[in-house]
Amino acid sequence: MDQIIVHGNGPLKGEIPIAGAKNACLTLMPATLLTDEPLTLTNAPRLSDIHTMTTLLQSLGAEVAALQDGQVLAMSSHDLTSHRAEYDIVRKMRASILVLGPMLARDGVAEVSLPGGCGIGARPVDLHLRALEAMGAQLDLRDGYVFAKAPQGGLKGATYEFPLVSVGATENALLAAVLARGTTVLKNVAREPEIVDLARCLRAMGAQLEGEGTGTITIQGVESLHGATYPVVTDRIELGTYMLAPAICGGEVECIGGRIELLSAFCEKLEEAGVTVEETARGIKVSHHNGRVKAVDVTTAPFPGFPTDLQAQFMALMCTAEGTSVLEETIFENRFMHAPELTRMGANIEVHGGHATVQGVDKLRGAPVMATDLRASVSLILAGMAAEGQTTVSRVYHLDRGYEHVVRKLRGVGAHIERVKEEQS
Repeated sequence: MDQIIVHGNGPLKGEIPIAGAKNACLTLMPATLLTDEPLTLTNAPRLSDIHTMTTLLQSLGAEVAALQDGQVLAMSSHDLTSHRAEYDIVRKMRASILVLGPMLARDGVAEVSLPGGCGIGARPVDLHLRALEAMGAQLDLRDGYVFAKAPQGGLKGATYEFPLVSVGATENALLAAVLARGTTVLKNVAREPEIVDLARCLRAMGAQLEGEGTGTITIQGVESLHGATYPVVTDRIELGTYMLAPAICGGEVECIGGRIELLSAFCEKLEEAGVTVEETARGIKVSHHNGRVKAVDVTTAPFPGFPTDLQAQFMALMCTAEGTSVLEETIFENRFMHAPELTRMGANIEVHGGHATVQGVDKLRGAPVMATDLRASVSLILAGMAAEGQTTVSRVYHLDRGYEHVVRKLRGVGAHIERVKEEQS
């Protein structure tokens, strides 16, 4: 198993290219199941989660080829051989549940294992299932699987209002509704850029829908979709993560491909902390040259609010800020697992339920720490870059699920970081 070794850093300088969005790509890939014509995705990230989704689609009979060093995914589902998404694959990644809607819509049947993924809360799939039931799906949960059947003649258009905003449930319902008979109106939907990206891809495939980016999406079902070539949107979480690097270490970094509109609430908090953020012709330039940042309070919220997927990284910044900050987590109930590891590095953090109070310290100290989930892993790397001495981050397999070439990208702007094989005792 690999480890990441980080040494305390001076100011950073240079540019970092931002990859296509993991969460968007994982949502777009199941769209291939909606058509028997080819779907090609460009600007795809090269991550282990993408490989897992590839394996899952191939297990259903889809053809998936990674081209141009993995940045292009050429897919075809002209001859599906199975409608069962097995536990051994699905358990590795929560996004696997997104094959349920398209298989049900196209062929009227699907068997999907209940999913796995990072251990950051219960995240039940009931919201996905209720939306599909509204379209006429008959569902049976047994033996750890969802057994789904469409009524004779296929799914039917319906009006459904989500009781809670859910990105994944919105995606699954949207993937199913594009082939349902009649009109489907989805209310209280997620507004994330990944939802907008999915809607635009489906429209490029011939779907008829409107309202993405707002609280209501209206879909007029069509008989079939055709193939398309579509670019994956920039990864706003990778973008925000690398924007924090010069905020923590000082210096100036340009994130190529970034757009402030993807992270407006996050950018506002960075500027409130005293970090300069400016949009350029090529992306976003972030600079900080004047000592410690100021402590600011953060509350996570669905888009366009502050992303839960940047809370751990922002906490690393607040660990050395001037003053006290309070971070409130409203999305997942178990997402402060990185706090004890940051405390090992000298951070002053108290967690009470969904709130974490961070009293900034002059300096963090390098220490051996352990990644508990995807975003926690990179927060420990950022903290190590701000610490005196050496920080060793273990269990970095989480990192490979969401960040491609993280060591190469950070070293490219002057970070003292390397990836090594863990020594066996």
